[in-house]
Amino acid sequence: MTAETSPLPSPRYSELKGKVALITGAGRAGGLGEGIARRLAAEGCKVVITDIGQGRGAQMPVDAIGTDEEMARTAAAITAAGGECIAMALDVLEESQVEAVVARTVERFGGIDILVNNAGIGYLMKSIVDMDVEEWDAVLGVNLRGSFLCTKHAAKAMIAQGRGGRIVNIASQAAKSGVPHAGAYCASKHGVVGLTRVSAIELGEHGITANAICPNHVTTGLGAWQNEYFARLRGLSVEDYLAQMRARIPLGRAGLPGDTAAACAFLCSDDGAYVTGEAMNVSGGEETH
Repeated sequence: MTAETSPLPSPRYSELKGKVALITGAGRAGGLGEGIARRLAAEGCKVVITDIGQGRGAQMPVDAIGTDEEMARTAAAITAAGGECIAMALDVLEESQVEAVVARTVERFGGIDILVNNAGIGYLMKSIVDMDVEEWDAVLGVNLRGSFLCTKHAAKAMIAQGRGGRIVNIASQAAKSGVPHAGAYCASKHGVVGLTRVSAIELGEHGITANAICPNHVTTGLGAWQNEYFARLRGLSVEDYLAQMRARIPLGRAGLPGDTAAACAFLCSDDGAYVTGEAMNVSGGEETH
């Protein structure tokens, strides 16, 4: 059963019904963003999913981004399963586009209550001495600048509304630890945690919480590519690489999109109302600081 035909998860937080959630980087089928969108839709949120829609050269090839067609299918599947979801194209590097998508969300649904910054590049992997400046800038741009721009404009809308809000940044285990050949990715995700902490301090007086979620490896489409890359780097088969991964995770398995989505729903719920400025590990015990 695929996400296009499967039912939505069971709701747990009735207070989320009717909340408006904007999720970036949610266009890839089977990705973290799609999982988060399905979970928030199941909770009764009105969901706006976004992704870049079209490939952008060597740094953003079409097979690594969420296409317009994928987004449309995801939104249609969520709607068919009983949720409320629309899709919008968004390049998070372009401030004018970010501002416009926030404005369109507010116009369509009457406000914005939740921002999930999930857009990211995790496929430009090279050693520091081999990485090009263009590749470095692409990773830092999407992962950190994009999170900043979306936070800026969503927070402005939330402040104007005067009803608080939730900002959830999808960071990574790489926001806590270094990973060979992931210098740009690690730097960007460490930066996302810093942005989260400052956002929590500055926005708290408006009733807006800001938190980061730090998943360990999740075998989405991107995760499968990472498995192959890092297995090759270590001279292992993918099967042996995954076996070693499971062996070092206390709970004995890699992460699932639903694990991150569940953490996101909690942080957006009333149960998460007093949690802000945190970088929450969702790693099966692999990351403990």
